[in-house]
Amino acid sequence: MKSHVSAKVADLPRARSRPILAWMQDSEPDTSDSDLTGRMLIAMPGMGDTRFDRAVVFLCAHSADGAMGLIVNKPAPGLEIATLLEQLEIVSEEDRAIGFEPVFFGGPVETGRGFVLHSRDFQSDVTSLDVNEGVSMTATLDILEEIAAGRGPERRRMCLGYAGWGPGQLEEELQQNGWLVCDSSDALIFGQDADGIWEAALGSLGVSSLMLSEEGGQA
Repeated sequence: MKSHVSAKVADLPRARSRPILAWMQDSEPDTSDSDLTGRMLIAMPGMGDTRFDRAVVFLCAHSADGAMGLIVNKPAPGLEIATLLEQLEIVSEEDRAIGFEPVFFGGPVETGRGFVLHSRDFQSDVTSLDVNEGVSMTATLDILEEIAAGRGPERRRMCLGYAGWGPGQLEEELQQNGWLVCDSSDALIFGQDADGIWEAALGSLGVSSLMLSEEGGQA
């Protein structure tokens, strides 16, 4: 992955929604079978964008206005939650054992902004967005403070940046066989073996990487 991920997250708000969250909350939900909110995209070989090579994306929102999701299987090299907590002066160097887990590259859009996918045992009063029955997304600093204090969500994925699509863009990529779609699960969203999530997502569809063609992404 060639995309550079910034370690600066000082612009994470404490109690103010980011524009992307406002868009997600204001968008009219799609109640048809074409709504992929809460499902996962599996990048196909040969899609032509190295940033999404073998990526698995959890879709936080999908409507006629576009789509937004987070890549869940690409750890940002050399960056851990403990580092972010220190940068934001939430913990000191002596407390590095707190939040000692990787930060992930969530996508190429706004890579200096943080988003946390998490189980619904944590809710921010202002900016937690319930994606489905088991998963929420929060993009404010208070969730990091709760993680540092040991009161954060049981399951979580801290991401910098996100993947975004304009109206009709994701649908076009799906028609071009750039992605497969699978149901989400805790194992795929929060799995500890990031390198194995892509193969596991394919496996949930009964597909292996050996069955895929690099020409058009057909299974």
